Amino acid sequence: SRKDRGFFCVPAGSPTELCPPIILCESAIDALSALSLHPDHRCISTSGARPNPAWLGPLIEQGARVYCGFDADQTGERMAQAMIAFHPSVQRLRPHCHDWNDTLKSDP
Repeated sequence: SRKDRGFFCVPAGSPTELCPPIILCESAIDALSALSLHPDHRCISTSGARPNPAWLGPLIEQGARVYCGFDADQTGERMAQAMIAFHPSVQRLRPHCHDWNDTLKSDP
Protein backbone atom coordinates (compact mmCIF):
# COMPACT_ATOMS: atom_id res chain seq x y z
CA SER A 1 0.00 0.00 0.00
CA ARG A 2 0.98 3.63 -0.39
CA LYS A 3 0.57 5.38 2.96
CA ASP A 4 1.04 8.78 1.33
CA ARG A 5 -2.14 8.25 -0.71
CA GLY A 6 -4.33 7.32 2.25
CA PHE A 7 -6.28 9.45 4.66
CA PHE A 8 -9.01 9.37 7.28
CA CYS A 9 -11.53 12.18 6.98
CA VAL A 10 -14.44 13.34 9.16
CA PRO A 11 -17.03 14.21 8.18
CA ALA A 12 -16.57 11.65 5.42
CA GLY A 13 -15.70 12.85 1.96
CA SER A 14 -13.03 12.96 -0.64
CA PRO A 15 -9.99 15.01 0.37
CA THR A 16 -10.16 16.77 -3.02
CA GLU A 17 -13.79 17.96 -2.94
CA LEU A 18 -14.52 21.54 -1.94
CA CYS A 19 -15.32 21.73 1.72
CA PRO A 20 -15.16 23.83 4.86
CA PRO A 21 -11.79 24.74 6.41
CA ILE A 22 -9.61 21.69 7.00
CA ILE A 23 -7.51 20.70 9.99
CA LEU A 24 -4.81 18.14 9.25
CA CYS A 25 -4.04 15.84 12.17
CA GLU A 26 -1.51 13.08 12.74
CA SER A 27 -3.96 10.32 13.69
CA ALA A 28 -7.59 9.29 13.29
CA ILE A 29 -8.32 9.79 17.01
CA ASP A 30 -6.90 13.31 16.78
CA ALA A 31 -9.07 14.02 13.71
CA LEU A 32 -12.16 12.91 15.64
CA SER A 33 -11.10 14.97 18.66
CA ALA A 34 -10.37 18.05 16.55
CA LEU A 35 -13.81 17.71 14.92
CA SER A 36 -15.40 17.68 18.38
CA LEU A 37 -13.58 20.93 19.19
CA HIS A 38 -14.06 22.49 15.73
CA PRO A 39 -17.36 21.12 14.36
CA ASP A 40 -17.43 23.60 11.47
CA HIS A 41 -14.23 22.10 10.00
CA ARG A 42 -13.36 18.94 8.13
CA CYS A 43 -10.60 17.02 9.92
CA ILE A 44 -8.22 14.74 8.05
CA SER A 45 -5.59 12.41 9.44
CA THR A 46 -2.37 12.23 7.46
CA SER A 47 -1.53 8.88 9.11
CA GLY A 48 1.50 10.30 10.87
CA ALA A 49 3.30 13.63 10.73
CA ARG A 50 3.84 13.73 6.97
CA PRO A 51 4.50 17.14 5.46
CA ASN A 52 3.46 16.48 1.86
CA PRO A 53 0.85 13.74 1.32
CA ALA A 54 0.06 13.15 -2.37
CA TRP A 55 -3.50 14.52 -2.10
CA LEU A 56 -2.61 17.79 -0.31
CA GLY A 57 -1.47 19.81 -3.34
CA PRO A 58 -4.68 19.20 -5.33
CA LEU A 59 -6.76 20.03 -2.25
CA ILE A 60 -4.99 23.37 -1.82
CA GLU A 61 -5.23 24.10 -5.56
CA GLN A 62 -9.03 23.89 -5.25
CA GLY A 63 -8.95 26.74 -2.76
CA ALA A 64 -9.44 24.85 0.48
CA ARG A 65 -8.31 26.69 3.62
CA VAL A 66 -5.93 24.25 5.31
CA TYR A 67 -4.55 24.28 8.85
CA CYS A 68 -1.74 22.00 9.97
CA GLY A 69 -2.88 20.71 13.35
CA PHE A 70 0.02 18.36 14.04
CA ASP A 71 0.97 17.63 17.65
CA ALA A 72 2.51 20.35 19.79
CA ASP A 73 5.83 18.54 20.11
CA GLN A 74 9.19 18.66 18.38
CA THR A 75 8.18 16.30 15.54
CA GLY A 76 4.84 18.03 15.01
CA GLU A 77 6.49 21.45 14.86
CA ARG A 78 9.22 20.28 12.49
CA MET A 79 6.77 18.56 10.15
CA ALA A 80 4.37 21.53 10.25
CA GLN A 81 7.19 23.85 9.18
CA ALA A 82 8.12 21.43 6.38
CA MET A 83 4.47 21.34 5.24
CA ILE A 84 4.29 25.14 5.21
CA ALA A 85 7.54 25.24 3.21
CA PHE A 86 5.94 22.90 0.61
CA HIS A 87 2.59 24.72 0.73
CA PRO A 88 2.90 28.34 1.97
CA SER A 89 -0.88 28.84 2.16
CA VAL A 90 -1.13 26.26 4.97
CA GLN A 91 -1.41 27.83 8.42
CA ARG A 92 -0.32 26.32 11.73
CA LEU A 93 -3.01 25.47 14.29
CA ARG A 94 -1.56 23.96 17.47
CA PRO A 95 -3.58 21.94 19.93
CA HIS A 96 -3.45 23.51 23.41
CA CYS A 97 -2.14 20.26 24.89
CA HIS A 98 0.16 17.67 23.31
CA ASP A 99 -2.42 16.62 20.70
CA TRP A 100 -6.13 17.12 19.88
CA ASN A 101 -7.23 14.13 21.93
CA ASP A 102 -5.42 15.43 25.03
CA THR A 103 -6.92 18.87 24.37
CA LEU A 104 -10.42 17.42 24.13
CA LYS A 105 -9.99 15.43 27.34
CA SER A 106 -8.73 18.54 29.18
CA ASP A 107 -11.62 20.74 27.97
CA PRO A 108 -14.14 21.19 30.85
